[in-house]
Amino acid sequence: GASAISCLTDATYFGARPGDLEHAASAGLPVLRKDFVIDEIQIDESVAMGASAVLLIVRILEPPRLAALVRHSAAHGLDALVEVHDESEIDQALDAGATMVGVNNRDLGTLAVDSGRALRLKARIPAGVLSVAESGVKTRDDVKLIEDAGFSAVLIGETLARSSDPAAKLRELLGRAHGGRS
Repeated sequence: GASAISCLTDATYFGARPGDLEHAASAGLPVLRKDFVIDEIQIDESVAMGASAVLLIVRILEPPRLAALVRHSAAHGLDALVEVHDESEIDQALDAGATMVGVNNRDLGTLAVDSGRALRLKARIPAGVLSVAESGVKTRDDVKLIEDAGFSAVLIGETLARSSDPAAKLRELLGRAHGGRS
């Protein structure tokens, strides 16, 4: 039931293995390289790996660098999911040319999750910009709140990674627990 796959590629910090992204891309869905992208070479690598999109985190990139990476991604046929955590970061993302903004409910400094952050910030994302709620999604009710807020998509990672049956958990989160459509 997934619309896309988010794939970590860093071995040191996330335990990824060579070929993980290529394997994910073989599923036939768009694949987000979810990593700390800070340089054009990583975007070039992402293309070679078969990624459809890269993650650019406003908090770790100066505005000129962010804008350059958004442009480089687009020039190489990749979407850029520009991740934000507050109002000023939304402004920076939009100023950099972001067409897809993800609001991460997880604070990168403390790793604490504020499940309401995305809901509070949604109104700051203009119509025409694809909006993604990230992190802290554990239940169908969480997904419903995100849907009702008007988000275009939800990025679910930890809940699926910790599940003994990720496919069944995803169906549950999407309201398709028994394989039917909702």
